[in-house]
Amino acid sequence: MITDLPNLLTLSRIVAIPVLVVLVAMNRAEAAAGACLLFIAAAVTDYFDGHLARSRQMQSDLGRMLDPIADKLLVGASLMVLAGLNKLTYGALWPAIVILCREILVSGLREYLAGTRISLPVTRLAKWKTGFQMTAIGFLLAGDSTGVLLHMPWLPVSLMGSVMLWIAAVLTLMTGWDYLVAGLRHVEKAGGTEKTTG
Repeated sequence: MITDLPNLLTLSRIVAIPVLVVLVAMNRAEAAAGACLLFIAAAVTDYFDGHLARSRQMQSDLGRMLDPIADKLLVGASLMVLAGLNKLTYGALWPAIVILCREILVSGLREYLAGTRISLPVTRLAKWKTGFQMTAIGFLLAGDSTGVLLHMPWLPVSLMGSVMLWIAAVLTLMTGWDYLVAGLRHVEKAGGTEKTTG
């Protein structure tokens, strides 16, 4: 049911997106800090919705469908608004493009393999990628203005976010390649089965 707590937590990530975009577009230190906190809260729900669904045996097809959609919308919208407002400093636009392309690639693979009843398991490296990616976006949303707001003008918030986004992009390429190879392997097996049975 859509009113189950895990699904409501997942939907909250989607609802948070327009609020986050407005906060970033305000271009004020307080709004940037608010956008960072909102993003962190939304990212935390990604852990709790899955944990609650498993512990309370509330897993559903709706939840499995909504969860990756909410994640990709949150990440994609955050990176696009940062890019659109020229807040991706230190060349961070390039890793952002790599990350978005990888998300599209993996989504396409998962969609195809779902039709063959094969799933791509999430690897430990992919979890590290997600950790660096979410942390980097949080720092980039906060920006250097948040450091000033916290009376720490010496803290290179944007630089730290950019470095972590580059690391996430490298991990993204590695995991994306692993998923692509796994997907192509299943495609080849399916093709071989069709030839055999045909």
